[in-house]
Amino acid sequence: MLTALICCVCAFALKWMTEHFQHELYSFAVKNNGIWLIIFPTCGITTIYFLRKYLFRNRKNKGITEIYKTLDQRKDHLALFKLPSHLLNGFFTVVFGGSTGIEVSTVVATATVGNEAYKRDFSAKMYKRELVSAGVVAGVGVLFGSPLVGLFFALEVIARKVNRSLLIACLSAGLAAWIFILAEDSKPLLPFEVQDWAWKALPFFVLLSLFGALLSVYFTILVIRIKDFFGRIPSNFLRVNLGALLVGLAILCLPFLYGDSYHGLIELIKQVLSKEPVSLLIMALLIFIKPLVAALTLGAGGDGGVFAPSIVVGAVLGLFFALTCNRLFNTELIPLNFALAGVAATLSSAISAPFTALILVCNLVPNGYVLFLPLLISSFLAQRIAKFILPYNVYTYGGLENPSSKEI
Repeated sequence: MLTALICCVCAFALKWMTEHFQHELYSFAVKNNGIWLIIFPTCGITTIYFLRKYLFRNRKNKGITEIYKTLDQRKDHLALFKLPSHLLNGFFTVVFGGSTGIEVSTVVATATVGNEAYKRDFSAKMYKRELVSAGVVAGVGVLFGSPLVGLFFALEVIARKVNRSLLIACLSAGLAAWIFILAEDSKPLLPFEVQDWAWKALPFFVLLSLFGALLSVYFTILVIRIKDFFGRIPSNFLRVNLGALLVGLAILCLPFLYGDSYHGLIELIKQVLSKEPVSLLIMALLIFIKPLVAALTLGAGGDGGVFAPSIVVGAVLGLFFALTCNRLFNTELIPLNFALAGVAATLSSAISAPFTALILVCNLVPNGYVLFLPLLISSFLAQRIAKFILPYNVYTYGGLENPSSKEI
């Protein structure tokens, strides 16, 4: 519980500071001169490059894969520098427009806190996985305002097994996170309420699951290909600036892509729900370009993963699907319902964690559990489809286990 409370503070601080400064910098860029939308990503990724080189002395920093290594092989502890490294790098990536999110940065930082508690001999030597998982429960729980999300993420993605000691550790951390969340009065990410859903819409939810799975496969392969491409560029200057310039140009054309894009998603949903005219062509572009810009951010050296981009493109996919069906076939699908189902399908297949995706999406809106059944179908069906398409060693968390391009 002590580990969890420390991780709650770290996650809350990162979340609050990122939201605040991202909004301030984005508003400044839009009000003053659009050229800042190109300059900011270069500032962020260059800052991260110098932090890694001089402050953190070029020590390896591979993120989620190192958590797996330290848990499965029980060696190569998560060094304490990974706590400030990921918090700072995640912050600078997103506030300066890098098109990812702070979720993966938070996961690695809070896992490091748990690993440090283990190294200090605060518990028996057999409980390393428990302490690391407890930290992740708290961090992810605070980010999404639900300890249940953190609990399922830690068990599905980090621990990848369930036993009595893990359950006790994760439930204790979840309790600490729940108390913290109540104290800071957390609000759902999307301020919209689900009205209802109809059984006749189930075939459309199933079809959307297929598209969500295909989108996550596209995203995963894109990330691997682009990271492989940037990894073969010998010049650090060229790699950082080429990636940042491409990201900046994309943001200049589509400001929606700035940072984690949650702000843009909320505005888009408001437009759709108020029945204002929305361009389906722009939405289609966002579905394909957001993963590309996220992959470019990561390839250039930004910190993050597929978590936030999957949530955003999944929601846009669901909105696009519902609006297209309504316009072409007069189906009367409810766009908000399909936006949430799109998130469940895309996120579940991107991180191979259907329970996490299900509970997370139910908590994205105030009464998301109204859609429990269609979200359940979307999460599990999309995850199975994506697992069938991608090789096992590629189909890991976000596809970032560094398989060779030949294996795709």
